[in-house]
Amino acid sequence: MGRRVSDGRAVRVTLPASSTVPQYTFALVQGFLGWAGEGVTTGVGQTLPLILTIESAEYESSTIDTAQAYNVGDLLYWDPANNRFSTATIAGGRKAGRVTSGKDANNVIWFVFLGPSAQRGD
Repeated sequence: MGRRVSDGRAVRVTLPASSTVPQYTFALVQGFLGWAGEGVTTGVGQTLPLILTIESAEYESSTIDTAQAYNVGDLLYWDPANNRFSTATIAGGRKAGRVTSGKDANNVIWFVFLGPSAQRGD
């Protein structure tokens, strides 16, 4: 038996106990890096489902290391220790995209997000 269950633009993951993913941010959960359209918080001993958009598209984000420049064309990596994007290669991180509009006065960037098949690392 087999059937199609989604269009592959998003996945349902399980947020572990004592975790928070704020609304409209990126997160790495169960090996999937994606954008959370709604925030989810779990308590001690509690797990909850979380939908992550994993579609390759252009996004804007303020989930960055504000000390870095983020220029057009820079490669982006996910920093799992700090839950943010970085232009530095991060041990244990993964390639996440390429900057399309550099960091502005509000510490916001635009970038093309790489879907799961183009990301490397865990």
